[in-house]
Amino acid sequence: MLTTILKMEKSIFIESKIENINKIEKIIDEVSEEARINSEVYGKILIATVEAVNNSIVHGNKEDESKNVKVDFKVDSDFIYIFIEDEGPGFNFYNVPDPTTPENIENIHGRGVYLMKHLADDVIFHGRGNKVEIKFSLK
Repeated sequence: MLTTILKMEKSIFIESKIENINKIEKIIDEVSEEARINSEVYGKILIATVEAVNNSIVHGNKEDESKNVKVDFKVDSDFIYIFIEDEGPGFNFYNVPDPTTPENIENIHGRGVYLMKHLADDVIFHGRGNKVEIKFSLK
């Protein structure tokens, strides 16, 4: 059995305030620099993670500042895994409408999950839908 060596782990907790997105951007910068992530992958990580955190703040925690969003970064030699978890009730992640279909094209909601799935190598919702794992290849 081959074991993967973890190169780095970082975590951050933020209150559910939109202005705290800048803290997420800052830690993504730190992780990317420390792990020497190339600019193409960095851009994908930044957009997908900010979308996921924004969804957690707005939809998961309903911008309730007493609730937090936790973001964990785990980097090994091949992948970066980002886990975003909120304190909300979750959602049915099997039933997210496609924002590119004609009936949804003008809907302002539903684009975050779509973006995440198209930017990341894998997106997995855990439990009741209040925790998402986003995976990016570093190769």
